Amino acid sequence: MTADIHFSPLALTRALPFLPLAQGDIDYQVDRRSEPGLIGQLLADPNTKVILTRGGRIAVPRGQGELVDYESVKMRLATLPGAYVSAELERQPEAVAMFLGSYGGVRGECVVAVDITRVPVAGKTSASDSAGQGADDAFDDSVDDGGRSAAKPTLLQEAVGRFDWVDLRGFAPHANAREAGQATSAVTLSIWHTRQRFCPTCGAPVETALAGWAQRCTSEADGNRVLFPRVEPAVITAIVDGQDRLLLQHNAAWKDSRLYSVSAGFVEAGENLEHACRREALEETGIRLGEVRYLGSQPWPFPASLMMAFKAHAMTTDVHVDGEETMTARWVTRDEYTAELISGRMAAPGKATIARYMIEEWLGREL
Repeated sequence: MTADIHFSPLALTRALPFLPLAQGDIDYQVDRRSEPGLIGQLLADPNTKVILTRGGRIAVPRGQGELVDYESVKMRLATLPGAYVSAELERQPEAVAMFLGSYGGVRGECVVAVDITRVPVAGKTSASDSAGQGADDAFDDSVDDGGRSAAKPTLLQEAVGRFDWVDLRGFAPHANAREAGQATSAVTLSIWHTRQRFCPTCGAPVETALAGWAQRCTSEADGNRVLFPRVEPAVITAIVDGQDRLLLQHNAAWKDSRLYSVSAGFVEAGENLEHACRREALEETGIRLGEVRYLGSQPWPFPASLMMAFKAHAMTTDVHVDGEETMTARWVTRDEYTAELISGRMAAPGKATIARYMIEEWLGREL
């Protein structure tokens, strides 16, 4: 007499082997961040690579911005000579320099990212001065602008038009591992610096500290406190049932009605990750989860998330969406999902998302 053997749908689950925004192999050299004059020293070294960010995007050579929607293409970061950038930082104090780290070796290559989000665009004047900005002035180059346009644009100002600017979702799937890692760190830090310009405790202006990895409050009354980037933990869960079907859902915030992905949400204060997975699934789809297994993680700087991926076994299968955040949800087999993709009735998450690789892990092949 033999007993029936039942395998858990999570039995063959394995950690995700590749995630596009989790490829960095750089040595952060954290101990160097407090060195006086570090950025200047690095920029004077010809082995230092300088990359640029602006508005949450990364600079790539002109013409490469058009490649983001193509399948088998390679993209690379645009770079500037450190010696030129050093002088530019003195002329443009609005720029933020960030030491990303080093790769060591014989060359000892270091990487510095410079965010130029706040650098004024060449040719634009202060919004408080309306002289020469009338509708008719646009057609008359003889209008006297008081000499404001006489100054030659700086290198950082010219960079806005000299390069293409792409976000991580477009860049990372086409970049090599090192540059994908550099871009991820640079964009993450730059978004934080752009969004936080004042001390959240006292409201005083902040200044860049620790080679771009921190800010310092300028108020002595507040103790010149040091501020660090905030990271918002979020969970994302691939839910499978006893038949190894995958639960896919469409959320109200997604513009593409064909886009279906897996359950996700932010971790609440005082909540552990597994509880967040179970709570989000129940809130969004009415599904109760049992066993939960960790798959991997990657930063998602839109603006400051760390996505932690799990795969979970559904204890129930009746779907009841909340109708607010999640509009529809359904179970699919591998054949059903493939048919939906081929027909165009469903679209998969983008190549930079962790959700795509979670779905591929379940599907058993690349999308």
